[in-house]
Amino acid sequence: MNDKELSQIPGRIKEFREIMEISAIDMARDIGISLEIYEKYESGEMDIPISALYKISNRLGTDTTVLLTGDDPRMESASVCRAGKGIQVERYPGYEYSSLAYNFKGRTMEPLLVTLDSAQASAPLVCHSGQEFNYVVEGKIRVTVGARDYDLSAGDSIYFDARLLHAQSALEEAGEDQKTVARFITIIQE
Repeated sequence: MNDKELSQIPGRIKEFREIMEISAIDMARDIGISLEIYEKYESGEMDIPISALYKISNRLGTDTTVLLTGDDPRMESASVCRAGKGIQVERYPGYEYSSLAYNFKGRTMEPLLVTLDSAQASAPLVCHSGQEFNYVVEGKIRVTVGARDYDLSAGDSIYFDARLLHAQSALEEAGEDQKTVARFITIIQE
């Protein structure tokens, strides 16, 4: 997504919330954050973490795709996402998400291709409801779940309780003096 498309997300959220006659304070409480943080999300002052987007879309009774693109998902039996055609969302420096099933109606899982850049600072630890699966496609990543770190290479995977604080970061390859890119598939079921 380009900056213009990203800047439209807070407005969509506010519009949905107002149509549904939900106050900002009720929305903040319902998704488990302070009113101050929620207002910064809705004004565009602060990037909205992907986990918060899920909570907001659930509270609004809409699909995350609608908040991201303004369009409803259209596919009911199958949805193909061609290489490089997922909806791109960059929510944290160094984390780039590509939604791989954005056009499927009523999905119960969110498969994402995540690209990490080792030159960027790690994203903060997050938690959300449900469970999460990560499969490393390229490079090496460190997955922090709770108080434990797991170093994974291409072909490795991890499945964990997403209610625990967690984060992923790219690990530099031995002998590399430049940035390293790592990619993994994450499937989030909330």
